[in-house]
Amino acid sequence: MIHKLLSFLSITFVMLLINSCGVYSFTGANTNAKTVSIGIFTNKAPNAPMKASNLFTEALKQKFTTEGNLKLVDNNGELKISGFISNYSVKPKAAIAGETSGLVEITISVQVDYTNTLDPKDKWSQEFKKYAQYESSQSLSAVEEAKLKELNVQLVEDIFNKALVKW
Repeated sequence: MIHKLLSFLSITFVMLLINSCGVYSFTGANTNAKTVSIGIFTNKAPNAPMKASNLFTEALKQKFTTEGNLKLVDNNGELKISGFISNYSVKPKAAIAGETSGLVEITISVQVDYTNTLDPKDKWSQEFKKYAQYESSQSLSAVEEAKLKELNVQLVEDIFNKALVKW
């Protein structure tokens, strides 16, 4: 009987502790917000493929709605995220014997503006940058979309962490 009572009290204490500290998710996200507005990230990088804007915007929406447990709204979300693709480059990276380069590096940068309307201090503007490499024996057209998706995962993770996890 005492064992059951102690178990019940322990579980109750843990639940109260979790509830008193705000809204948490298994991803580490901590927010009281229920909605997010994410604008289309326009492509301002002259070399970026046309689909880069859509791929990035959709990846960002997916992350915040599924892992942040937020409802996506067109306007006036409690969290507001906007920005643009600011840079995109493809250049040889590492030389190997007998060839000009063994690796090619794709770099993408996005400028992000974030506002939490529930907390006026929680507002920032930052550029996020990531790169991926591929073998020079492969053509850009064969790997570009997969590399863009890979880079988007990394960029979106960094943005999500800065906005909601506060790392």
